[in-house]
Amino acid sequence: MSTVLFTHEDCVKHEPGPMHPESPDRLKSVLAALDDQQFKPLDRRQAPLGTIDQIARVHPRDHAEFVIGSIPSEGHNAFDPDTIASPGTGDAVLRAVGAACAAVDTVLSGAASNAFCAIRPPGHHAEATKAMGFCLFNSIAIGAAHARRIHGCNRVAVVDFDVHHGNGTQSIFWNDANLFYASTHQYPFYPGSGGAHERGDSDNIVNAPLAAMSGTIQFQQAFTDAILPALRNFKPDLIMISAGFDAHSDDPLASLMLTDDDYRWVTTALMDVADDVCEGRIVSMLEGGYDLAALGRCAGVHVQTLMNA
Repeated sequence: MSTVLFTHEDCVKHEPGPMHPESPDRLKSVLAALDDQQFKPLDRRQAPLGTIDQIARVHPRDHAEFVIGSIPSEGHNAFDPDTIASPGTGDAVLRAVGAACAAVDTVLSGAASNAFCAIRPPGHHAEATKAMGFCLFNSIAIGAAHARRIHGCNRVAVVDFDVHHGNGTQSIFWNDANLFYASTHQYPFYPGSGGAHERGDSDNIVNAPLAAMSGTIQFQQAFTDAILPALRNFKPDLIMISAGFDAHSDDPLASLMLTDDDYRWVTTALMDVADDVCEGRIVSMLEGGYDLAALGRCAGVHVQTLMNA
């Protein structure tokens, strides 16, 4: 079966400002990389608009309506100093939510082996009632909730290799024994969470913090020793990936020292677990990555690996 790519031009229209690192050029770089001949077999689909009902499975409805209602008709509106909305932000965040849910539908129906959502803005910092860290809604958590509500998935896992800890996903999953969150990330670093002692109410959280200037050996060891065994033991019905590429050595916002090949390695490792526990079902969503060249290359490596399922 094929790998499905979900994206939409509306995600380029989110404009947080000319000096903001979460720029439209990020998505343009990813999509340019995926235009290479090797990606011709990709099944490319337009992300639908998500709905308030989908968002309200994770974020309280009044908060969801407040965020959408705060999108400006002109200029900018800041939820915090880093999280800034423009007139195009509303459709962008709804496409990101729609991509997550449509990708889950496609993979869980058996129509594809896996899916990658090339969307922005990212989502993993968004808490249930707080937009932060470039993120308005937690799209991957919404996708997990969709898998459970619509498809009857009992257990859903999110694995996050963005350089920043996904505090929003962790907080949303914290009290639910049937949701699993695991993360490698630079620590201490923004947003300040993600210590190894943070384990969730049911030991359903696995944090593997990495010191600045860690590289391939430490990253792969964290997965091999901590995350992959716990993920396998959890036995999810679906694995979702918060695919941030800002742990790369070229990224300007952090100082982990990963290489392009590290993303091939971790994608393969997660696919091996998925093959063993959930019939290979994976939905991956773009999170961070702020060096345009490295972002495009590494997203390409990630998707190319997914296509080898």
